[in-house]
Amino acid sequence: MQKFKNFFIILLLFTLIFSPRILFGLHSEKLARQAVSVGDFAHAAENFKLAAERLFWRGDLWDETGKAKLISGQRTEAILAYEKAKGKNALSAFGWDILGQESWNQGKVEEAITLWKTGLNSYPAYFEFYTRLAMAYREKGDHLSEKKALENRLAYENEEKASAYFHYRLGLLLILDSSEEALDELSLAARVDKAYAPVVETLRTSLNLALLESNPAEKLILLGRGLALVEEWELAAEMFTNATQTYPESASAWAWLGEAKQHLNEDPLQDLDKALNLNPKSILVHSLRGLYWQRLGNVAEALREFEVTAEIEPENPTWQSALGEIYARSGDLPLALASYQRATELAPDNPTYWQLLALFSAQYTTQLEEVGLPAAKKAVALHPTDAALVDTLGWVYFGLGRDEDAAENFLYALALDPNLGAAHLHLGMFYLKENHRDLAQESLLMARDLSVGSSIGEQAERLLDEFFQE
Repeated sequence: MQKFKNFFIILLLFTLIFSPRILFGLHSEKLARQAVSVGDFAHAAENFKLAAERLFWRGDLWDETGKAKLISGQRTEAILAYEKAKGKNALSAFGWDILGQESWNQGKVEEAITLWKTGLNSYPAYFEFYTRLAMAYREKGDHLSEKKALENRLAYENEEKASAYFHYRLGLLLILDSSEEALDELSLAARVDKAYAPVVETLRTSLNLALLESNPAEKLILLGRGLALVEEWELAAEMFTNATQTYPESASAWAWLGEAKQHLNEDPLQDLDKALNLNPKSILVHSLRGLYWQRLGNVAEALREFEVTAEIEPENPTWQSALGEIYARSGDLPLALASYQRATELAPDNPTYWQLLALFSAQYTTQLEEVGLPAAKKAVALHPTDAALVDTLGWVYFGLGRDEDAAENFLYALALDPNLGAAHLHLGMFYLKENHRDLAQESLLMARDLSVGSSIGEQAERLLDEFFQE
């Protein structure tokens, strides 16, 4: 009997102590959910936190607190609330995702991966974890794990709903080890989003050429070159690395690896030297070495390499135009002019070499009337609807002071291709000369926005800064 009394007293005391706390906690939760229903997440966050503190066994309320604080812009407090929910084993899939993102934003890649993988174990249907993991593995350069994450991500969506990017990225990764399967994913990407069609077509060509190649080393190089053509230099470098490891006597593989490393801001000289030692008479090796020295601004070394290519293939106009550029940079304009003219003689029906001759003439103000203008006209005559060639003709006219002819060609070039940044730049320069400031500013802004990261965009930016700074 005494034991029963003691139990009753304890129960009464527990009720007296905790009932108000429980009731207040339940009331706070009710207020929080009402606030959520009207979109007042700041008040919802306050009340969820009060409820979580009073209903201490309800870890889910800390998760709700985190979500409400995050939506109301209180990210730091949201992370603290999610950490408490995690400690009570009550973290939602979204909470695991947010904690992973927080670690990622702090540069803690491994910690982010661990959080996302832990969340995935508890919530396997939350496929955004696969998106996060694919991103993280890409950052680490773990392409095998990235590929698996993308495959799992796509398993949750049909192709109509899935992001074209996931199909495209998976297709790129498949090129590394399953090139015959890659085309299916790449084609899906182009079907879901037509913006991928041009790059997919480029990759399709490379894949088809690789399938026809009997030399296994060249097959890998073709696949790597395909990736390089669509600016996927990291994957291209991995493909070229595979080629050098599997076929270490392939000079081409070493040369292309060097080229890829340049685009990744790594030192390529050791690989380029290796390629040269393996095949001192390789056109490819000397041309890629020439590009390397040219990018470094070492005109003498670049000239030496391109002179070798021109000596090996004296009838190839590509090497003559390359020599023309190097001679021009070194200040030897007569030799540069002769090289550009020699290229047009070797390929008289190719408008590219006539355009290069015209551009050289315009840039260095060398025989504009006698050489530059006829060359520009010849290029347009060979391909009248090429906007870049028409713009070049306008630029030569502009250099000659024939402004009316210049403007006519700039406008025609833009009619052929409204997104040609060079034509917008040149038209803007024409308008500046004519003191049409509003039109000039409009054209220069178009040139800048259409040519981000290029010399055209940089020139437009400089002119905008010079003439339109308030």
